[in-house]
Amino acid sequence: MDLVIELGKIKPSGLKKRLIKKMKQNSSVPAWVIIRTKRNVRTNPKRRMWRRKKLKV
Repeated sequence: MDLVIELGKIKPSGLKKRLIKKMKQNSSVPAWVIIRTKRNVRTNPKRRMWRRKKLKV
């Protein structure tokens, strides 16, 4: 399963790499993890809302 991420062209490649990493970190917890931990782990503590918190990259 490949994750297709589209960013604008006019950006340095280093910045794109950092933004892609932050986009991957912003995902929710997989369903199998919730099942395996018997719902002890439900949310991702590093989840970020794009309007509320700005990145320092």
